[in-house]
Amino acid sequence: MDAENLGFDAFDADNHYYEALDAFTRHLDPEQGPRVVQWCDIDGRKHHVVGGRVSRAVVNPTFDPVAKAGAMHDWFRGNPEGKSPLEFLREREPIRPEYRDRDVRLDVMDAQGLEKIWLFPTLGILYEELLKHDVEAVTLMCTAFNRWIEDDWGCNYRDRIYAAPYISLSDVDWAVRELEWAIERDARTVVLRPAAPTTAAGPRPPGDPMFDPFWARVNEAGITVVVHAGDSGYSSQGYANDSFSSQFSAGAGRPSIRMFAIERAAYDFLISLVFDKLFDRFPNVRIASVENGSEFLADLFKKLRSTQNKMIGYFSEDPAETFRRHVWVNPFWEDDVYEVVRLMGADRVIFGSDWPHIEGMPQPLDYVKELKEFDDADQRLILRDNALELNTRCPA
Repeated sequence: MDAENLGFDAFDADNHYYEALDAFTRHLDPEQGPRVVQWCDIDGRKHHVVGGRVSRAVVNPTFDPVAKAGAMHDWFRGNPEGKSPLEFLREREPIRPEYRDRDVRLDVMDAQGLEKIWLFPTLGILYEELLKHDVEAVTLMCTAFNRWIEDDWGCNYRDRIYAAPYISLSDVDWAVRELEWAIERDARTVVLRPAAPTTAAGPRPPGDPMFDPFWARVNEAGITVVVHAGDSGYSSQGYANDSFSSQFSAGAGRPSIRMFAIERAAYDFLISLVFDKLFDRFPNVRIASVENGSEFLADLFKKLRSTQNKMIGYFSEDPAETFRRHVWVNPFWEDDVYEVVRLMGADRVIFGSDWPHIEGMPQPLDYVKELKEFDDADQRLILRDNALELNTRCPA
């Protein structure tokens, strides 16, 4: 089976927009700009200043011009021509209307063979880390950003585009209110970064009972929580440059442990939910891990088994089975999807192309060839039905 002969339109569970220039400021009190987010010009280039610090998470946060979708595809495929990462990013183009206009995006989805998409931030998931020392600034930023999402994309646009509001657990009362706001607007997912939330009392694991009011409402509403790669604040402990964009900028000509930060963050976030018995307290919670990779899964299951063997009687059941029941995984497209299905089951794997980001695929359904050894039923689960299940609220 190939992309032209699937027999159904796919559900891409990892699409992105490029934020409008006023995405963070349109609904932000200008007096709060210096504390939260504002623009500045440095040597003729525009940058965001976040919490008083210039963010260089991306080279050009205006995204005009921008690298082409899937520009790094061959590098992730194995870099057969031996190019440096920066060589793949030299070619830029004016920003395309479908990156910011939902009606144009629908037309592009039709051409791409996509029935529905989940839509996530590009910059929006990078800035909580820079503001975490100021909890109120985090909530001001998230509130303003989510109101922009509703303006430009909508939480549910024509039952095809589902833009996820961004939630921080740094203030649990605010998180519950923002979750209610999202539910009222028919959001099908909300998105968190994989990090221990920094609260007024310091960092806490996401399964800490202090966050139970949030998880209780998630459980009751049956809405899916997406844990999506972002700036999780992970330190390389001096082994590498900790700049978020460092693997594609200075020093990118050699390998660095910074390349593993995304999967380390997801591993810690997801396994801690099981360790803290979140799913015992809230058995209707569903978690989708998106753009975090999957190579950590084999070790995660080993750690769950060894922990169960060491702490007899702590878990109410096999913790690996708890994990499989409550977590869905979107592998990187270059990951071994057959290994992921062996570990998780075909009903727990979801397709996400990361389009139009540079690390993704030039066209979303270029991924179909990665599934060629699966039968039609498993291909349909991965490319469509699993995401459809998660996109349907299942109230407790």
